[in-house]
Amino acid sequence: MCEFDEAVARIPRWMLLLAAGGTAITLLRYGVSVTGGFLVGAIAAWVNFRVIEGVAAHVTNLAQAGGKAGGGTGVWAFIQFIALVLAALAILFVSGFSKPAAFCGLMITPTAVMVEMVYELVTIKHK
Repeated sequence: MCEFDEAVARIPRWMLLLAAGGTAITLLRYGVSVTGGFLVGAIAAWVNFRVIEGVAAHVTNLAQAGGKAGGGTGVWAFIQFIALVLAALAILFVSGFSKPAAFCGLMITPTAVMVEMVYELVTIKHK
């Protein structure tokens, strides 16, 4: 496993840590409506990350094998993304959870990537 693969494998763990911490903080500080919104956003962010990771792995494997990506790869990822967005919106509108908090929950993916970047900088190995 190369260093890039290790970093990609750590990002979901950072996301879980951020989601757990954010959920606890919002529950203690803002109540159930905000916590529910944050949690819906965090779950949607995690699912979206996994979908994108799967598509990227599929395309990479095809490229390494000398194959050509089929036209359905991008379409299927787009369909999954739209389904995820519609499901998250339905949950938010029906439940009454906070929409701004859901947006904050969605931000755990870029935050996890930034945490990974800092981790890489702190644990850099000199060659």
